[in-house]
Parts: sequence; structure tokens; C-alpha cells
Amino acid sequence: MTELTGCQVTFGEADMADHLNRLGAAAPDLHACVDPARALAWARLAGTGDFRDDFGEDGAGGRGSSYIRAQARNLTARAQGIQHLLSLVPARTDGRPAVVVDVLGGDGLVRRVAHARGLTGLSVLTCDASPYMVRAAWTEDCPALVQRADRLLMRDGSVDAVLVAYGSHHIAADDRAELVHEAYRVLRPGGVLLLHDFLVGSPMDTWFRDVVDPYSRTGHAFDHFTREEMWGYLTKAGFASGEVTAMADPYVATAVTAREAELELGRYLLDMYGLAGIERRHPADAARHTVERAKTVFRDRREDGSLETFSVTYDTSARSWTCTVPRTAVLAIGRKAI
Repeated sequence: MTELTGCQVTFGEADMADHLNRLGAAAPDLHACVDPARALAWARLAGTGDFRDDFGEDGAGGRGSSYIRAQARNLTARAQGIQHLLSLVPARTDGRPAVVVDVLGGDGLVRRVAHARGLTGLSVLTCDASPYMVRAAWTEDCPALVQRADRLLMRDGSVDAVLVAYGSHHIAADDRAELVHEAYRVLRPGGVLLLHDFLVGSPMDTWFRDVVDPYSRTGHAFDHFTREEMWGYLTKAGFASGEVTAMADPYVATAVTAREAELELGRYLLDMYGLAGIERRHPADAARHTVERAKTVFRDRREDGSLETFSVTYDTSARSWTCTVPRTAVLAIGRKAI
């Protein structure tokens, strides 16, 4: 079975067989989309060596435990962006739920947000390269499968949407074109690829470079995207139509006082990114220090030229305060011809 040593992971054919059996019992519609021969062949290849898992268990050298803790603490922190992404999944004409492959699904956040928000007509398969994350997804009753982003294990033309979000920059630049080609392969006619990340030079890029990379347990030296890069992947893969557009994707936290809302957001960011270095330097007020850093970094320029900045607002009907960190993501949408 899966073994963890530091940040190294071994995942083999027996593990994949277990996952496929479990998927077949829990979600036959999703299991039917998987190519078992492809899955087992990839697992045999993966089993010949170790690979780095930044989202393994904290004690084993990753930051997966703290990431999971962040989502449990605040399920809706990124719900606005997730809900928008899922709204772009095309409905099926036969009345069956649209199958969404959540390629960087972690512990099943997208599926859980969809359920919490009452989004219907979707069947989400949570996928991740981290066996630790996939195990965590199953504990949340999210059907899940270990797979690499650039080695999709689905049958040709079997799914309605491929979602690549919340970690796309982790995919090596040399593998990104193959990811988009793979997405095109597995999509049904009329299906859609949703490739989400943040632009080079954006506040999110700055946050990763200046805060996450030096203070996280695992570092974070990854290249973000350009619009031209994303558009090039869509056209080369053969998508009939597409676009590259901006979308609002804020972090949000709510509490009974303004101060508590800010601290909730600070704690979320600490756990989300495993900022152990900040906790060591500021053991008494790490959450406060983190949210203050966020205030200085996240300043998004609106289309009219004005700045959108950190805010704390009061909802009189809910009698609660909401702390919002603005983020503008970039989204490439590729539509396969019908």
C-alpha cells in the first residue's frame, strides 16, 4: 500500500486496483468514465519510483494536514470562485448529471462546496496526484482517484468537464500542453475545459513568491501563467472555441466581530499554505501577522483603474462581519466541438 517517507510517495498497481474497486462500488457513473487498463498501466509505471508529494502529511514533510484543516475550518473561503467555475459546466441534454473531473481536487473541496451550495446536475470525481489527499477525500464521502494532471485516466470522450483549478501552477511548464491535450481527449463533444490560475506578476504571484515560498514547510517556487500561454494551449489542442478571461475569486471569512473575522482569515491562510515559518517567528500572533501581510499584497486593479483592497463589512441581517481578500484569477475556457 501507499508508503510515505518525507515528501516521497510510492503508489503502485495494487493501490490503484483498490481505488478502482472502491470507486465502482460508490459511484458507478464515475467509474464507467475511467479506463482501467490506462489506470493500471500508469500505476505500474508510478510504482517503479518515488515522486514528491508536497501535500502529504505534515509530519512526513508535506503540508497536507494543515491544508485539510484550513478547508474544515472554513469551507466557504473560496466558494464564490468555485461556484462560478461550476456554473460554466454545460448541462447534459439527456437529463443525467454532468460528469466533472476535478483534476487538482485535493480533499474534495469543490464537490463539498457544490453540495453545500445546493448545486445540482453535477457528478464530481475528485482527482489528485497526492495519495494522502485522495484518502482524505474519501473520508469526506467524495469519490476520488489518484492521477497526474497530465496523465488523465479517463476514457476518450467520456466526461462533460475537466476542471483544473487551485494549483494549476504546480504543473510543470513542460507538462501543461500535454494536460490540455489530455483534457481535449477525455471530453465529450460539447464538453468544456476550465483551466484556472493566476497571472505572472499578479498579487497572487507576489503572495506565493514573497510569503508562501519563504515561510511554507514545502516552499513554493512555481511559475504562474500568461494569457498568451493559456490561449496557445487551447488552440494547439484543437478546441473549436474558447476564451481567456478574468474572474473574481476572493478569500472570505465571517465572524461575530470585525477583529475575529480578520483573525479567521489569517488562520485560514496560515493553514492553507502551511506557513510554519510565520508561526515560528510570531508564535503569539501568527494569524494577525499573516492577515496584515495579506492586506499589503492583495490590491487588485479594477477595469476602471481603481484599486480593490482588503475589506471588512457588516451584514445587519446576519449580524456578522465578513473579511474579504480580493483576488482576480485568470480562466481559460476551451469548448470541444459538438
